[in-house]
Amino acid sequence: MKMLISNNILAAELSGEQELNIKEIESLLDVQIHVRGNEITLEGEDSEEAERAINELVLILESGQAIDPLLIKNTIKMVGLEKPSSVFTDRVFTTSRNKPVVPKTENQKKYVDSIRDNTITFGIGPAGTGKSWLAVACAVRALQDKQVERILLTRPAVEAGEHLGFLPGDLMSKVDPYLRPLYDALSDMVGAENMSKYFERNVVEVAPLAYMRGRTLNDCFVILDEAQNTTPQQMMMFLTRIGFNSKVVVTGDSTQVDIPGGKSGLKGLSDILSGVDDLNFVTLDSSDVVRHRIVQDIVDAYSVHGNSQGNSK
Repeated sequence: MKMLISNNILAAELSGEQELNIKEIESLLDVQIHVRGNEITLEGEDSEEAERAINELVLILESGQAIDPLLIKNTIKMVGLEKPSSVFTDRVFTTSRNKPVVPKTENQKKYVDSIRDNTITFGIGPAGTGKSWLAVACAVRALQDKQVERILLTRPAVEAGEHLGFLPGDLMSKVDPYLRPLYDALSDMVGAENMSKYFERNVVEVAPLAYMRGRTLNDCFVILDEAQNTTPQQMMMFLTRIGFNSKVVVTGDSTQVDIPGGKSGLKGLSDILSGVDDLNFVTLDSSDVVRHRIVQDIVDAYSVHGNSQGNSK
């Protein structure tokens, strides 16, 4: 089977350095691929599937986005069900370094769409699945599009078993270690200088979850990170703070509960809120991990270990 790419430059981008992208496709499918100029020859049982995947990868490249082994893997996994190019070219935001922020898996696309379509979205999944990163990208986009007036970042401060009062410094200094992942994501999106301006003008606010009590949050994009470390009472308190023209994203990983007693405000919440409109839960899993491949393997290993322990009791 032969196919032609529109030009040699695009064919070179598809092949990748030392044809690493081609080798990745060959490792995932029963196919042998030979590239000569802009002509590609496919041989093997999965040639038709490889052709569909390559056509989708070309569309992604034509959109201006680079491809990598993870994107190739997800494209091949999705190509029989829908058009991966429509998922991986959905530009949520463009960072200060002109880097596009796009969903990298089908579930990430569902997560982004849910944030756009609902007042409240819960993103539940393990580390590395892009929950906080994509939430911050959506928040900055909403701010720049004047859909909201400010961004509020909050997180329960219980990770290290310390109380805010025992940490040195003023409130910002005390909260900083807990919200550092959100700071880093925000800095990547808008640049350090713009981030400082946002804080100076109170366009971006950070606060520990305990400081939400008694407030009404209007015209803002609120991100509650690490929500598995809320108590049921804290979760209810937070969700009832939401005012008019606001959007809320709640992220959490139910496998990393650090609160005393382990009674998380996320546990059973989907059942409690199942009848509420304009609210949605999106679950991500190890297949959505977009960090180093070893992270996905680690998440899977812990999951298997946890299941085996549960079955042995």
